[in-house]
Amino acid sequence: MARTNDSDLAPHELRVLVAVADTGGFSAAAGTLGLTQSAVSHSVRGSERKIGAVLFARGRTGARPTPAGEKAVAHASRILRLLDVLTAEARGAARSKTAEGPLRITAFRSAALHLLPPALQRLRARHPGIEPRVRIVREVGRGTAGEVADGKADIAIATLGGSVPLPPGLVASGLFEEPYALVHAPGHAAPRSLPLVDWAENCGSHTRGWWAAQDWIPQATVEAEDDGAVLSLVSAGHGMAIMPALSLAGAPASVGVADLGPDGPTRQVGCVTTAELAGSTVVRALVRELRATLPQGVSLPGGEAAPQRTKL
Repeated sequence: MARTNDSDLAPHELRVLVAVADTGGFSAAAGTLGLTQSAVSHSVRGSERKIGAVLFARGRTGARPTPAGEKAVAHASRILRLLDVLTAEARGAARSKTAEGPLRITAFRSAALHLLPPALQRLRARHPGIEPRVRIVREVGRGTAGEVADGKADIAIATLGGSVPLPPGLVASGLFEEPYALVHAPGHAAPRSLPLVDWAENCGSHTRGWWAAQDWIPQATVEAEDDGAVLSLVSAGHGMAIMPALSLAGAPASVGVADLGPDGPTRQVGCVTTAELAGSTVVRALVRELRATLPQGVSLPGGEAAPQRTKL
């Protein structure tokens, strides 16, 4: 029989680390886990001794993960999720059932609004045992991929191909490529002369070079919270905007959309998950439905036009 390494962390120790990080303190974590505070403190000290690093900075206001703790908690979250998937998939296989269990999805706003709903409709019809849980995250900084890296999501709908590499242990698969367009109030004779309305998630690293080369694009006059607010401001005549196709899905008739030409910028949208979860039944099922419900007006990664949406 294989011997257990004394430095190995047990699943219950991993759960304590995650609970302390999520709740911000030993006492709160104890309440969440149904343990005493001393038991949580003892478990954390044992984990720190095994790892050989301080994982939490203790203070009067609670406990905050150290840099080593952030790494440990992220890995602990991913390991615990993999154990859950192991159990769910083994049970499903034993019962000859389709995929089942929770599926944690993170997406930026326009993907959550226009890409996920038809895919989730198909997913529920084919796999009623899957329980999708969707969280919207701004696609800035580490964005949606960071949620997967931290063990907070199983799969992310993310923008790919930027200058920031994927965190270690993650894999990506492209879904489609979407063009940017110039958006303005209809009827304006010179829309490129209008003030610029923009938002923080726009003009990522994948479009920055094109953006910098356009001397007709001014500094943003208005910074909005998200792409929906940008559309409202443009519709009301407050300026122009440069927006990706997904943000323009269902755009009101009160905005005009102009092509930026063959050299205009594009961005690639895809799925990001962990190398371990990429082969899981629940993740593969969602990816299949996402590919079957691509929005119109975009291209597949190889340049082929996306097909019409498949109806149930």
